[in-house]
Amino acid sequence: MSEFLAMGGYAKYVWPAFGITAIVLVINLLAARRQLRQTRERLQLRLVRQSGRKVNI
Repeated sequence: MSEFLAMGGYAKYVWPAFGITAIVLVINLLAARRQLRQTRERLQLRLVRQSGRKVNI
């Protein structure tokens, strides 16, 4: 197991790369969810302004 974690001597390059990749993926997911929420809110506001009543999206 320790040999696997050492990655043949390249662990100091491999593990930070995995960590950075994981961080970027999480940030990307959170940004996409935030943008989706904001878009839904803008559409909801537009529908309310156009129709005069609240519509669930």
